[in-house]
Parts: sequence; structure tokens; C-alpha cells
Amino acid sequence: MAFFSDMKVLYHMLLKPVRGDNHAQRMESFYGGQANAYDDFRKRLLKGREELWSAMPKPDGGVWVDMGGGTGSNIENLADDIHQLKKVYVVDLSKSLLEVATERFKARGWENAEAVAADATKFRPPEGQADIVTFSYSLTMIPDWFSAIENALAMLKPGGHIGVVDFYVGRKYPPEGLKKQGWLARTLWQPWFATDNVFPSPDHLPFLRSHFEQIHLVEERNRMPYVPLLKTPYYQFIGQKPLSNKSQ
Repeated sequence: MAFFSDMKVLYHMLLKPVRGDNHAQRMESFYGGQANAYDDFRKRLLKGREELWSAMPKPDGGVWVDMGGGTGSNIENLADDIHQLKKVYVVDLSKSLLEVATERFKARGWENAEAVAADATKFRPPEGQADIVTFSYSLTMIPDWFSAIENALAMLKPGGHIGVVDFYVGRKYPPEGLKKQGWLARTLWQPWFATDNVFPSPDHLPFLRSHFEQIHLVEERNRMPYVPLLKTPYYQFIGQKPLSNKSQ
């Protein structure tokens, strides 16, 4: 059954045309037919999520916003820590994925977790501010990704944290502190992922580092399912919003 589920996902990733007049319609076109098979395949494709969630602070009574959180599977990485949070919002544009998230939360009795259909560049929690904002392999799927990061910065409390894990490509001449990638890595992955409207960028990490105080950074590679000779570059980043506008 796992093999056939994988084939279903691969069909939607590699063969099925993605259609829609706007970003929300294109997201639903891509994910609608694979929502129920989504999580198992992504566990092998999308590495670093568990480690990022373990490294994130979990403030008592805090508000956590997971942007582009899809099926809500990321929230399982919080384990029992979810009960010490006041509220967890999983924000996404795909209603099919959010339906899976809602059922997941009900089955686990997580009354403080809520799936919300909204745009990552515009959503604000009803509480006004958040303690944590995360993007797990979603920033590369947000066309206006810089506005999504700026929205996260605006909604975070001073001293709040952002966590991002995603695919990326490096700059030919990376800033100090970032790894240098070879020519193949810099040129292969952008056209490879672009067919699925996933856009690894050389600018994500520099933009994040210019807006937040860097707390944690890992740059790694992961083997592609069914294509073991290819390793996709990904990163984990945790940053803190400055405590004052002056320090920002």
C-alpha cells in the first residue's frame, strides 16, 4: 500500500498539470488529490522538521502559528508540549489539507489547535501577537515569500522566535557564515522543483538573517526518495525578533 500511495503522490508531483487562476486555486489543484497520502511520503522527502521543532522554544501559554502547515502533521512534533501552549494555528490555502488537519486535531483531542484557511502574507492571530511563527517547507511555495517573512516579524512579540526549514540553493558567492554550494546544486534544483511551483531561493537565508537575530542554523542535504543519487539541499533556521526597534 505504501508503494501505491507513493505513486499517487509522485503522479501529482511530476505528471498532473497544476491549474488555477490564483495561488489558492493552484495549491488546491496540486494537493487536492494527494491530501490523504501526503504525510508518509513527505516524512522521507522533507527532512529536518522534527529537529527544528525540538529546538524551538515552547513558552507556557504561548501562541504558535505554523504558516503553510497543511495537514497539521508538524504539530505532532510538539508531542505533550502542545498542552502548555495557549493556541496553535495551522494556516494554509489548501482546504483539502486543512480538512485532514482538523480531523487530526479532533482525533487527538487537541482543542487548542485550529486549522485556518488564510494567506501567510496577511494572517494575524486573533490574540494580536504570536510567540512562535514557523514555516516548514512552505516558504518555497509562497510567491510573495518576503512579505510572508515580514508579516511573521510584524506579528511576533519582541523576543519571539521564527523557525524555518526548507529547500534552498546557495548564492555563487555566499555571505559569511553560509556554506558554498557547487555548480550542480545551484543550477539543478530550481528548474527541478519549479514544475511543482516550489522555488528554492538563494535569498531566503540572507533575508532571514537580516531581519532576525540568528539563534540556530543548519545546512544539510537529504537523499530523494526513489532517486538516491540525488541529494536536496535544505536548511534549518531559528531567529529571534529583536527586543526593541532600536536593536532591529
